[in-house]
Amino acid sequence: MLKGIKVLELASVLAGPSVGMFLAELGADVIKVENIRTHGDVTRIWKLSTECADTDISAYYSSVNWGKMSLAVDLTRPEGLHIIYRLAKTCDIVLASYKPGDAEKLKVDQKTLRALNPALIYGHITGYGSQNSRAGFDAIIQAESGFTYMNGEPDGPPTKMPVALMDVLTAHQLKEALLLALLHRERTGQGQYIESSLIQGGIASLINQAANWLVAGTVPQRLGSDHPNIVPYGTIFRTKDKKEIVLAVGTEKQFSALCSLLGKPEIAADTRFARNFDRVKNKAALMALLQPLFSEFDRDQMLEMLAEKRIPAGGVFNMREVFEAPEAKNMLLHAEYENGNTITGVRSAAFSSDTNGVNQRLLPPPHYAEHTRHVLKTWLQFDDNRIETLLEKDVIYARK
Repeated sequence: MLKGIKVLELASVLAGPSVGMFLAELGADVIKVENIRTHGDVTRIWKLSTECADTDISAYYSSVNWGKMSLAVDLTRPEGLHIIYRLAKTCDIVLASYKPGDAEKLKVDQKTLRALNPALIYGHITGYGSQNSRAGFDAIIQAESGFTYMNGEPDGPPTKMPVALMDVLTAHQLKEALLLALLHRERTGQGQYIESSLIQGGIASLINQAANWLVAGTVPQRLGSDHPNIVPYGTIFRTKDKKEIVLAVGTEKQFSALCSLLGKPEIAADTRFARNFDRVKNKAALMALLQPLFSEFDRDQMLEMLAEKRIPAGGVFNMREVFEAPEAKNMLLHAEYENGNTITGVRSAAFSSDTNGVNQRLLPPPHYAEHTRHVLKTWLQFDDNRIETLLEKDVIYARK
């Protein structure tokens, strides 16, 4: 789909790099520019205690850096900046994730780079927008966009989501905008500047919870896994084998079928539970009736029964169980490094196309500075002497 499109990734951590990986999956050539002063993307060292200490590719880093080439350069040096300018002239998209004002200090802001290449599309992720100098951290954005307050058990504390959800949501916003910008450029020849902030990405994703406040005047509270507007939807029940299932019962027909399946059709006829509106008001009483009924069955048996009656339900899976599912296996990426080590990852482009637009064979997540020489030679036609001079002056770094 994007074969021939060149991307310069000046972003780090999660949101920006996940956009770069998405574009690589669609066939674009992506150069990940890494800071020579910090030895690359900080997520290279964000490791679990079970990971190997001697590699510069952490599980975290690998999650959003497939399909890229790594170029290590010092942007604070004139020669380093010259390399970025040369690349910007040849690229279609720049991805940045600088705090407002920092790109200008480094002289890689959108005005500077688009002056060199008017057709350039510059996608910039910020924390709070270009007029707010605060740096954006997912945990803080989750809290300030309302997610943390709503998340958790009713009698428990506010709880952060276990993934950097604001980064993920904002990255999706930027992906959509970049694809539209490419369409606009195809029609007009014009590049453009796109900004996507973590805080607005989070707020835009509040959906019905925002409307519960803006329309209904109700501040959403912590409900655990339950849904504020539908019962039983999202509710988790424990089975006889000490496993969990989740229901997504959204219609009266489904609720009636559930009660019949559990051997208690009279529950659906009870005026306290007959309509969803009534079930929302009397949720506690309903849960007290339903939970003991689920504890009479093993999880797999219960799921088979629910599926047969077309009652929406699923298992609460751990990560091992997730990747045993055929749908997950179809999303896996596999690659091998030159030393024979292999790595597995997950596609971020979660769609299929009858034109085979998704690149299934991606480069593995790159080592720090793995492609410095290659990029300078093939993209900028630097000769060996020029590259060696830059290496000696510490303007660039190249993996040996």
